[in-house]
This record gives sequence, structure tokens and C-alpha cells, in this order.
Amino acid sequence: MNSRRDVLKAAALAAFVPLMGGAGQTAPAQRGAAPTPPGALARKRAVKPPRIRTGDTIGLMIPSSANWDPLDLDVLLEALAALGLKGKLGAHVNDRYGYLAGRDADRAADLNAMFRDPEVKAIHCIRGGWGAARLLPLIDFDAVARSPKALIGYSDITALLLALHARTGLVTFHGPNGASEWNRTNVEWLKRITWEGEAALFANPREATRALVPTEHRTRTLHPGKARGRLLGGNLTVLTAIVGSPYLPDFTDSILFLEDVQEAPYRLDRMLVQLKLAGVLDRVRGVAWGTCSKCDPGEGFGSLTIPDVLADHLLPLKVPVYYGAMLGHISTQFTLPVGVEVELDADAGTLRMLESAVV
Repeated sequence: MNSRRDVLKAAALAAFVPLMGGAGQTAPAQRGAAPTPPGALARKRAVKPPRIRTGDTIGLMIPSSANWDPLDLDVLLEALAALGLKGKLGAHVNDRYGYLAGRDADRAADLNAMFRDPEVKAIHCIRGGWGAARLLPLIDFDAVARSPKALIGYSDITALLLALHARTGLVTFHGPNGASEWNRTNVEWLKRITWEGEAALFANPREATRALVPTEHRTRTLHPGKARGRLLGGNLTVLTAIVGSPYLPDFTDSILFLEDVQEAPYRLDRMLVQLKLAGVLDRVRGVAWGTCSKCDPGEGFGSLTIPDVLADHLLPLKVPVYYGAMLGHISTQFTLPVGVEVELDADAGTLRMLESAVV
């Protein structure tokens, strides 16, 4: 993620956008009435994209920050070929406009072209950074609705994942970007969810490696219990940046998942306050926090820790919460389907899909 302070400024401004949508929403049964999140659209029926199959053409585009190393594209195309897939690069993947991968209109044109292209069966975003939210007013949502396809990515891609689901009901996929590491774990999860259509159980590996007991990928229960709901979420910074816009899904009775990177605890605190004040947190049935890489409180005294901040904002919700889910800016991560029904088990530290995400 780049330009964090710019993102937060945008989020603050978004709170003053005239409210749109939100009609017909109801508060969660387990708590009192919560304010409707500003700009949230009424919940749509989930639209599942076709599964990926051997021989498919995958559209590759960059909605956010510029790619500076052409080797990333070489590796991505070779990785797809090794999986029996063909990669089709967007017309503007090598563009640059400052820190962006080209002008907004050109990046949006790549995305729209891939939804309109019958040869392209799924779309994989190559990298994140910042800039995807700038495309939202330029997306052809009618084309998305006419030709639903799997859209895959994470971090800044959160803006697209949530907006496409909010506006069309399309199930999208919070998983590794195209320039992420194509290791065995990432490939396995991507195939299980988007190829095989498995209704999977997302559980961190429990095996000890070099230590006497497991030390990596551990989860911790913050508030016990189980809950079911539609899975929504992504990068916390990017999510808060679209609060107040007409691209935010309805979080009523949802399971919220969150992750971030390189954010001081006070900034995470500020963003969670925003979600609270906007009515998002009071509408969810459960929360899975992933990782926050490089989010340490720093040396000396005077800072809350990430567990402190999570406890302050999530414990009062009295819903099941756990942290440490294998998602975020880490080398191995789940491919989570945004928009399908899941069950969260905070005691076990798991998310279980209740249905397939593809057809």
C-alpha cells in the first residue's frame, strides 16, 4: 500500500458525501438498531462467476500502482502457462502516470474491456498499491452484470472486490495478486476455490516446523462463538476510503474480514472508529482479523498495540472474533470469496464456506 495518508484523507472526505441507497435495511437481531452505513447499497443476490478451467484465457490488468519490473509480467505469464492457462495482458499494463499504472480512464478501459471480451474467462489484478478506488465511477457495471467473471486480487484491489459485489452481486475473490508469490499454498487455495468450486474450510496450518510447538500462522480467540453470514471485507485502509460512497456493500448480518500493512496502531484505531461511527461494525455478526504486517507499536512507551486496538473496538460488539487468519500481506494466503455465505468459528479460528463460490 502506498500513500496511506492520502487514502485516509479521502476516507475523511467521503464521510460528507451525500447519502445514497441503504433503503430497506434491518439491524442485526442480536443487538439494538445500528445506523445504516453511509452510502451502503441494499444487499443484492449473490452472482457466482463461472469456474476457471484448463485452457482458459485470464485477463491481466493493473488498476492501481505502476509495475516497475517487467520480470514480474514474465513470471506471471509463465506461472499461468504452467497451470495450463493463457494470460492476456491489458493494453495499458506498461503505462505509468506518476505512481499510477497509467491514467484512470485507461486503467478502467482495461478492466471494462476484459469484462466485455468473450475470450477472457477470469480477471487477475497484477498488483495493488493505490488507485483502484479512482476507477469506480468509470466501471461499466452493466458489462459486469452481463458477463460475470472471477476477479482476483487483494490489498488495494479491495475497492474493486467490494464495489463489483455491491453494484452487481458478483462474487469476487480476495486472493494473491498476479505479481504475488506463486507458491504451492497460494496455488492450492486458488484452485480449490475458483477451479474446483470447493466449499472449503479455511483453517491455518497447525504443524510445528523448526520450533517445539507451532509459532507461525497462529490464531487467537478474542470473543468466542460461531456466527454465519455473507463474507465481506478486505484491506482496512481501502475499505474505510469508500465509506460514504455508492460502492459500499450492505454489511448487515455479514462476516467481516480485515487485514492491513505498514500502519501504526493509532491509524488502525482511527479507521476502526470510522467503521464504528459509520454503522458498519454494529451490523456484523462476526469478525476475522488477518495479519497487519509491519504494524508494530514502535520503541518506547505511549502506544497501544494491535491486540489492544482490536479489543477496544471488537469486544464491545459481543460477536465471535478471532485474529491471525492467513490473509493479508504475507507470502501464503487464502483465496477468500467475497459475497458467499460462511460460518466463522472464533474458538477454532476458522472460516467455513457454506456454498461454492463458482458455477
